[in-house]
Amino acid sequence: MYRRTFLSTGVAGILAARRAPAFAQPTRLHLLYRVDFIPQGEVELKRQLAEYGKQMKIDVALETINENDLQARITAAIQSGAGPDVIQMLHNWPQLYHNALVDVSDLAEAKQKDQGAFYAQCEAAAQDGRRWLALPHCITPALIAYRKSWFADVGVTEAPKTLDEYRRIGAALKRKGRPVGQTLGHTVNDAPTWSYPITWSFGGAETDGAGRRVILDGKATIEAVKWMTAFWREACDEGGLAWDDTTNNRAFHANEISATLNGASIYIVAKRRSDIKDDRGHPLWPDIGHFKIPDGPHGPTPSYHVVYSQAVMKYSKQTSAARELLTWLHSKEQFSRWLELEGGYAIGATAGWEKHAMWSRVDEPMRSFKTAARGARHLGWAGPSNARATQVYTKYIITDMYAKAVQGLSAEDAVRWADGELKKVYEA
Repeated sequence: MYRRTFLSTGVAGILAARRAPAFAQPTRLHLLYRVDFIPQGEVELKRQLAEYGKQMKIDVALETINENDLQARITAAIQSGAGPDVIQMLHNWPQLYHNALVDVSDLAEAKQKDQGAFYAQCEAAAQDGRRWLALPHCITPALIAYRKSWFADVGVTEAPKTLDEYRRIGAALKRKGRPVGQTLGHTVNDAPTWSYPITWSFGGAETDGAGRRVILDGKATIEAVKWMTAFWREACDEGGLAWDDTTNNRAFHANEISATLNGASIYIVAKRRSDIKDDRGHPLWPDIGHFKIPDGPHGPTPSYHVVYSQAVMKYSKQTSAARELLTWLHSKEQFSRWLELEGGYAIGATAGWEKHAMWSRVDEPMRSFKTAARGARHLGWAGPSNARATQVYTKYIITDMYAKAVQGLSAEDAVRWADGELKKVYEA
């Protein structure tokens, strides 16, 4: 019977005994992840995998690639029936690839018993109502990083409360040559964490609660697009249409933009690298603050963050060994070590990690990341998080709706186009 806890049986017992099980002797495990925005976190992951491989007497190979290339690799592996044994999944990708993934319900249930319930967004991404398609690992919350001194230069000493206030501040900064930097491009993280919340903030949604009827085309979404178009023209670096998830990080560190929605990597990397300076030649990191996307016309703007999970692929010939490895990586001991080096960029997939001692040691501008994942919505809201919602995300329909509008299409026509594209997915 497969082990039910992370502490007393299974891989923990194997490691305690200092000998590998019979199945592990000839095993080679291949993992595919995206490149980590926090280099120290990736170094720690490699160290852990090397430690595990040495103790279990198996070869564990980690391959990392640009996150924008991950989905193409997943598709190719599934179609060919060969590839990495374990693949890192972003967002609710497990829903899209559900037929190709090993059921890891026992691992997820054991992790929750050991570490507490998963955040709702993690569950929506990796659970289909019958089984766990992947094992939730972490979240990278998205907050707006901003230059405190530059905001002060235009008379702003505290974070904006509303989207209209943010737009006015951004316009003042752009007039001084310090625009807001945001992407509306085909990039996997920064585009959806911006475009989806703006849609929700004005009351827009893809479908009804059942996920059967498309309801995007309406006054709420049109108002969201009108706001985005004005914000883009008045406040933003308009080159953002072509940006990927690395461009805004580089632009911020190069003193080219005043604010951007992003994970905590901008702050953490700036603090850990002495060569990242502000426009006066001083260390940049003390001038960085964070705030959530400001309130919209109906109150607080709902958040959307990037959730990560690991999936065991059905085509793998080493599914048992892969499951044992995930159990070890997700244990409190190993995850805690990795979390410390992520420094707040990644947070746990369960709320229990909000109590980790790291949060008492991080700098004040980082503390808002600790609870940022509470109440976050999932792709496809208000309908279910399913393969159709993932298809909409993968096709960048919501992001492209805004991109078309800022390039000149009327808000009404942009929303009408997106509504039609959604119907091809949801009502086909």
